Amino acid sequence: MVHRIHVMMAIAFCLCGMVLAGAGAAGAEPSGELKIFHAGSLSVPFEEMEKAFEAEHPGIDVQREGGGSTKMARMISEVGKPADIMASADYVVIDKNLIPDFATWNARFASNRMVLCYTADSRYADEINGENWYEILQRDDVSWGHSDPDLDPCGYRSLMVLQLAEKFYDKPGLYRDLLANRPEKNIRPKSVELISLLQSGNMDYAWEYRSVAVQHDLRFVELDDHINLGNYKMDPFYKLAKVEVAGKKPGETVTRTGKSITYGLTMIDDAPNPEAAELFLSYLFDPDGGLAILEKMGQPPFVPVRVPTGDMKAAMPGQLRPLVEVSE
Repeated sequence: MVHRIHVMMAIAFCLCGMVLAGAGAAGAEPSGELKIFHAGSLSVPFEEMEKAFEAEHPGIDVQREGGGSTKMARMISEVGKPADIMASADYVVIDKNLIPDFATWNARFASNRMVLCYTADSRYADEINGENWYEILQRDDVSWGHSDPDLDPCGYRSLMVLQLAEKFYDKPGLYRDLLANRPEKNIRPKSVELISLLQSGNMDYAWEYRSVAVQHDLRFVELDDHINLGNYKMDPFYKLAKVEVAGKKPGETVTRTGKSITYGLTMIDDAPNPEAAELFLSYLFDPDGGLAILEKMGQPPFVPVRVPTGDMKAAMPGQLRPLVEVSE
């Protein structure tokens, strides 16, 4: 009888220990790896966010992979690579590649605008300005490039700038003439790859986002709002630009229509570490956190972060909803 009582007491202690352990785990700080795929143009600010976030949450190991937004989204949707968060330089990439099969919501968190970057050693660096840039890019001794439109939104936006310039400056054939002076080898998979070519002197000019130019201390030509894709009030004019890019299937194409630059972000439905993902997004959406880092690095954030519908806001994790507003 005494032995039976001892056994029952031991079982009770074990059960109590399991309950306490479970309670402790439920309230535990998220930990483990956090996988973030993001646009190459977000590499510098996301690196700073990673350092600040990990300092506050040392149990979480942020693992980032940057590249052309379309390519990164396809790594999730077509290759099947696991990811917790996807941040795109064009929110449409998330809509087209991840929703509804891989993600449920898409938050707009920042804007940007296109600029033409160069260095002090670029040919005609002392001559180029916002009025003559398209003349200089047509000169035979000038080398310039942009990222791949099929892989990177900055690539198709570069082509949109050239199309809009033809219309804004009333120069029929300008788009064709500019591309005639840009060899295929000057098209790179992602826009940030062009920076090293500029800095090494192997390229004179490259199309980038203004934030990237600021972050890498590059010189850049500011463009008129009619063509820089940075002013939402100009969307009716931006719509005149259309670029064909590769679709999901071989031989398939999709038309991208010009509109003001808007970055999008989502959490993947099958995120391996949803608790850590929600915690990071809470930090990113904080006006004094990640959004402040974007502002400091030359990229205007949306404060607060936006979602287009009430249903989409309702689909977000509860701790994120107070940090967003419903707005187109």
